[in-house]
Amino acid sequence: MENSESKDLEQNAQTEEAPAEAEVVDEQPADDKLAAELAQVKDQLLRTMAEYDNHRKRTAKEKLELRADIISNVVSDFLPVMDNLERALQADCTDEKYKQGVQMIYDSFMETLKKLGVTEIESDGADFDPQLHQAVQRVDEDGVESGKVAKTFAKGYKINDKVIRFAMVAVAN
Repeated sequence: MENSESKDLEQNAQTEEAPAEAEVVDEQPADDKLAAELAQVKDQLLRTMAEYDNHRKRTAKEKLELRADIISNVVSDFLPVMDNLERALQADCTDEKYKQGVQMIYDSFMETLKKLGVTEIESDGADFDPQLHQAVQRVDEDGVESGKVAKTFAKGYKINDKVIRFAMVAVAN
C-alpha cells in the first residue's frame, strides 16, 4: 500500500507541477510581446524627440534668416541717405560746426548698422570678387595689380554672408 500511495503522491505532484510549467511557458510569449511593444514605443519616442529637435533647429535657422532679410530690406532703403552723408562730409565746407554735426550723424548711423550686424564690404586694394563687387569700369591704374579694385564708387554692405548692396568698383587692368 505504501508503494501505491507514494505513486499516487508522485502523480499528483507531477499533475500540480504541469500547470505551473504551462503558466511559465504562457508568460514567456507575453513577456516577449511586451518587450517588443516597449521597444517599439522607445523607437517612436526617440524618433519623435529627434524630429522635434530638428524642427527646433530648423525654426531657429529660419528665424535668423528672416531677421537678416528684414534688416537687409530696411537698411537697403537707408543706404542712399548714408551715401549722401558721405558726400556731405567730402564736400568743401567752411562751417566746422556743420561738418562736425554731419560727422556725428554719420557715426551714429554707422554704429547702428554695426549693432544690427551690418558690415561694410572691403573694396579698395582688395581682389575683385563678383560675389561682393559690381565692376562698373576697368581702368589702368599705376601701382594697382591687375584684377584688384582700383577705386570704389559706392560702398557695399552685407549682413552675415548676405549682400545688401554690392560695392560698385573700378577694376584694374
